[in-house]
Formats: sequence, structure tokens, C-alpha cells
Amino acid sequence: MSTRSRLPVNEFSRKGPLRGAVTRFIRDEDGNLIILGVYACVLMLMLTGIGIDLMRFERDRSALQYTLDRAVLAAADLEQTKDAKAVVDDYMAKAGLDHITTKVTPKEGLGFRRVTAEAESSVRTQFMHMTGVDTLKGPASSTAEESIGGIEISLVLDVSGSMNYNNRLTNLKIAAKDFIDTMSANTEEGKLSLSIVPYATQVSLPGYLLDEMTVTDEHDYSHCINFEASDFDVPSLSLTETYKRTLHFDPWQSYDGRTADPQRLVRRPVCKDAGHRQTVVMQNDKTALKAFIDSFDAEGNTSIDVGMKWGVALLDPSIQPAIENLATAEKVPDIFSDRPAEYTDPTTLKVVVLMTDGQNTNQYYIKDGFRDAQSNVWWNDAEEAYSVNIGADVNDRDGDGDRSEDIYYRHKDGSWADYPYGNGSTEGAVYETVCVAYFWFWCIREETRLVSTTSADEPGTAVRLSYADLWARTTLNYVDKELLDSIPGYSNSMSNWYSSVGGAKDTRTKAICDAAKEKNILVYTIAFEAPSAGKNLLKACASSDSHYFDVKNLEIADAFSAIASSIRLLRLTQ
Repeated sequence: MSTRSRLPVNEFSRKGPLRGAVTRFIRDEDGNLIILGVYACVLMLMLTGIGIDLMRFERDRSALQYTLDRAVLAAADLEQTKDAKAVVDDYMAKAGLDHITTKVTPKEGLGFRRVTAEAESSVRTQFMHMTGVDTLKGPASSTAEESIGGIEISLVLDVSGSMNYNNRLTNLKIAAKDFIDTMSANTEEGKLSLSIVPYATQVSLPGYLLDEMTVTDEHDYSHCINFEASDFDVPSLSLTETYKRTLHFDPWQSYDGRTADPQRLVRRPVCKDAGHRQTVVMQNDKTALKAFIDSFDAEGNTSIDVGMKWGVALLDPSIQPAIENLATAEKVPDIFSDRPAEYTDPTTLKVVVLMTDGQNTNQYYIKDGFRDAQSNVWWNDAEEAYSVNIGADVNDRDGDGDRSEDIYYRHKDGSWADYPYGNGSTEGAVYETVCVAYFWFWCIREETRLVSTTSADEPGTAVRLSYADLWARTTLNYVDKELLDSIPGYSNSMSNWYSSVGGAKDTRTKAICDAAKEKNILVYTIAFEAPSAGKNLLKACASSDSHYFDVKNLEIADAFSAIASSIRLLRLTQ
């Protein structure tokens, strides 16, 4: 019988729990969470650090962007006198960012200034460097522009007869063309519109502008308007109110264009029909504008009030619908179709430059009864013959015994008849002389006997002229002296046909100047070798004493140059 070695019961019992504990330890998974927790903790710390770095970066970048935004706004201010770079650097320094290099790019012209600033913030990382990112860089840029939305200018230039003296017209042309060059060179494309109003006794307009208005239609030889006194109290122009068209007539010379070959209109009309006298409306082609100024000639009286009225009216928003139509018709650049801007538009500058070498003189008008009615003058074109109806033949001038019929004086042959020359027939007779008594072979008594009668139509046809047509080719003086006063027993006064305005024109000028200034239109005036009355008027018209120029000879160029410079330095609104 063999025996085995046995452990003591109490030892075996002790080994049983230990063995279970080891087994339980090996099988226990609770320790895995600790490892995962450690990893998660490290990751969270890293993300938190990255977040902190990014927050610091965004803080500095935002501060830089905010500073640049404020800096460029200040630098782009049109009232800013400091250099753009200096303004931006000053803002950076005050924000504690002067350690950052800033690139500043300014651009400016007449009525606008644009400033761009670029910089880069750099933040040293505190946590991200553990991932290899030592710095965070953030570019920032900002652009600000302050500008006038548009510049509307009316050049109102005196081209009356006195401009022929002392090289005034030549000097004006040089100065005005230089002004156009300067303004065009310093204004962004499409921002500047120029109207040129040459004035003398009247202001001539392009027919297409009058077509946009309501104007009487007595004729279409030329295109001017007779304003009433009340029209000068306001800057506006009505497109629906009916204006009287200026008659085409010459109150100065004695001339008949109807007998000329070929026929022609009067040579010195109150309202000029030549293209170089017609107002230029809202253009921007400097070459064409300068060519127009070069074409000026000088003739006529001086109507500063009428010139100023049109200069202001072309800046007034009341004519915007007309300008829009003209843009559609390609008479005005399409970019100006929304002009003139409203007076409340803070981005548009409106300027009138008014120049004269004289003072207001007489402006002439045909009286209402002699505008659109039929005249008492008849014209036979084939025979170039006038006939004048002087009314009832109370003196029986034609000897026919009828004193109630109208009687005509016929200049062709100086005869009287009850019809104008060419609209009737001439009665004639054929006679023969015969001897009715002889002494030997000599006739001692003769007698004239009627052989036959004849009737012949007068050549040509006489047409009654309207007053508008009569004045257009025959001057008032010629009608008065040659056609009427030459009639035996007939008298006439030329003053019956027309009137004039002289003394009231200064009052009208001041009224339209005041109306313009009330609308904040900037008014510059140039008295160019003008008499004291003209100087005083233009000084009162100007926006201020500093906007008035008293010049002579070549100084007119300095005046226009100073005006261009003054516009650059204006206090303008963004």
C-alpha cells in the first residue's frame, strides 16, 4: 500500500482564494478606462490649448482689422489734409499695433479719394507649437472710398459784340479750354457733365431740347425762349408750361434778305440760328467741347439774366425727364440719363461759372399783336415785288370810285390797286391817232380813237406773309423805312412792333442768382474787363466774395484755373 504526499488542508484552502484573485484580476477590464481617460485628458488639453491660441489669434486679427477699417475711413475723408500713410500709421500706433508693417495705397482725383491698407498679424502659439505650428499669421485689408457721385457744371459765357475788343474772345477761348482739360483730367470717367451756355442778346438752344418743352410754334428758324420776370425767381424749368418762342428778327440793321439771291434770313437776329451759338447740353467729350468753344464769334447785346437762367436750369432736376429722353435719342451720353440730380443728393456737386465783359443791355421782343398774325405785307416771289395793304381806300387812290374796298400800294411800279401785284390783271387799250382836218396837204387837227381793249394777267403770284415770316427775312428798319414810310401819305412807327427790356435785367439776374444759391448751387463769377455796373452785379451774384474774380487780359486764364483748384478743395460729402 502506497501512500501519497498531501498538502495540508489549510494550505490548499489558502491557495484557493489567491488563485481566484489572480484570475479575477486578469479578467477584470476596469483598468482600460483609466488608460482611455489619460488619452482623453491629453487630447482635451491639446484642443483647449489650440482653442486658446486661435482665440488669441482672432483677437489680434480682429483688432487689426478694426483698426484698419477706422484708419482707411479717416484717410479717405475728402476733408483729410494729412498723407494717407501718416493717418493709417497714426491709428495703428494709437491702437498699440505700430509694430505691424502696413502697406497703404491711396488714389485720388477731383471729388474722390480711395485708400487701401494691408497688414498681417502674427501670433506666437503657446500650445500649437507642440504640433509644429509656431506662429499664426492673419492677413487683413480694408478699402474705403469717399467721392462725389457726380459733378454738374454750367459754363455761362458772354459772346456779345464787345468781346471782339482787346483780344477778349481769344483769351476766353484759351482759358475755357484749359478749364475743360483740367476738370476732365481730374475727374473719374462718367462723373463730370458740362453744359456750355454762350449768351448775347439771347440764348440759342438746340431744337431737340425745345422739342422736349412746350413752346409756341410761330416759326422754326431759330430756337430761343422769352422768359417772363417770374421765371427768374426759380431755378426750375417747366416742361409743360407754354413758353413764348423768340421771333426771328433783327432790330438793328436795314436789310431785306427776301430780295437776295438766294434768299436768306436776316443777318443779325436777336436769336442766333448758327450752330456755334446753340447751347451744349450735358456733354463729356472734351475734344468736342473745346472745338465748340473755338467756334465762338462775338455779336449782339448782353443778357446776363437769360444766360444765368439757362445755366441754372440745366442743373435743376425739373428737366431730368427731358435729359432722359435726349439720352435715349443719343443726344446726351446715356450715363447722364438720370441727371440733373436732386438737390438733396449729397454726392452731387452743382456749379455755375458765369462770365461777362460788360453789363446788361437791351433785349428786344416782338409785341403780341405782331407775332403769329398775318401781316399786311404781300410778296410776289417771281417778280420780287412787295405790295402793302393800307386798309380801306377812303381816298379812292385807284380812281375806281369804290372807297370801301381795300387798297394796296404796289412797290413794283408805285401804283395803287385793289389787289396785290400779281393777283389780278392789267386792263389795257389800243389807240390810233387820225387826222380829221386838212389845209391843203397839212393836217390841221388830229383825233385819238380807241381801236381795241386788252386784259393781261400780272406775272407771278402774291402771297400774304405772316409776321413771323416777314421779320425772319426783312429787318424791322427795312419794313418801316422802305416798305411803309415810302408809301405816299402813309406813316408808321417801328416802336409799334417791338418792345425792349433793359433796366429790369439786373433785378432778374440777382433773382436767379439768389434762387441758385438757395439750392446750394455753387456760383463762381468772372468780371472780365467789365464796367463797374457789371462788376457789382457779378459780385452780388457769386456764392461769396472768394467766388468772384475781377480780371483783365490774360488773367482770365488764372481765374478759370483758380476755379478748377477751388472745386478740388471744396468741402464735399461722401
